[in-house]
Amino acid sequence: MKSSRLVMILLLLQTRGRMTAAELARELEVSVRTVYRDVEALGAAGVPLYGDAGHRGGYRLLGGYRTRLTGLSSGEAEALFLSGVPGPAAELGLGRDLAAAQLKLRAALPPQLREQADRMRARFHLDAPGWYARGTQVPFLPEVADAVWRGRVLEVRYRRWKEPTDVDRRLRPYGLVLKAGRWYVVAAPAEGSHACPEPGPEPAPRTYRVDQIMELAVTAEECAPPPGFDLAAHWERAREDFRARLYRAQAEVRLSPRGLARLNADDAAAVAAGGVPDPELAGWTRAVLPVESPDHAVAAYLALGADIEVLGPPELRARIAATAAAVAERHRV
Repeated sequence: MKSSRLVMILLLLQTRGRMTAAELARELEVSVRTVYRDVEALGAAGVPLYGDAGHRGGYRLLGGYRTRLTGLSSGEAEALFLSGVPGPAAELGLGRDLAAAQLKLRAALPPQLREQADRMRARFHLDAPGWYARGTQVPFLPEVADAVWRGRVLEVRYRRWKEPTDVDRRLRPYGLVLKAGRWYVVAAPAEGSHACPEPGPEPAPRTYRVDQIMELAVTAEECAPPPGFDLAAHWERAREDFRARLYRAQAEVRLSPRGLARLNADDAAAVAAGGVPDPELAGWTRAVLPVESPDHAVAAYLALGADIEVLGPPELRARIAATAAAVAERHRV
């Protein structure tokens, strides 16, 4: 609706400052021509909106103008209360602040929206970690979060999976990510005595598990992410790169309906993308699944028992047959 779009333009300019018509159009998912018309409508309504021409131009609000719009829709109020996940907030040391903020927000809502927000909190609970995952102790998480926020270089002793396992690193933290109940810090190496090197190519950021930091010191050296760094976009690229490096082989299989239902998320996605009905066994499905390693595939497929048959490659099929024969021999009655 046009009215909500006008409000969004006001809030965007209020929070981000100067924005071009093209930037506003992208945010609002409308045409630039529509933005021009909306800006004219705001000006006609008396909003002190100013437009600068030229390559560096754009729209901005004048004279410290700030909208006092505080209205929330029902869905917005519900989403705000649902988005406050208490576990991660408490891990970051923000549990009390989150509770106080939600209390203030609830008190400011009109009675109808307050009731709907309370129903949302009563009926929905977000539990991010995996079902069988135990809570991991992350003793240095508050310190890492503070260093990310203030832009301070970290000196850490870090435990990794390959030799040498325990290494010392100096890191320029760019951001924190919570994935499946586990915290990661995205950081670039900070080699030498200066956290911010002379202008030049930035070292590629890497991902470190915060729970694998054994010792930590927050230095007084300041640094910031490189201009234009987008944490969410970087994480998405890193995740896809990890998946590509993780799954370097494939297996052709046929699956029973029960086997199909027991697949992990990655294998289920592969079946959804390319699975076809098996021409020989009614109700079964043929698919090509990603394989991390032969050992991983043997363990994962044997866990499905008789609800999966590996058709290829021949080496994997032979390993599963040999392992299954050894298991049968050991359990012979």
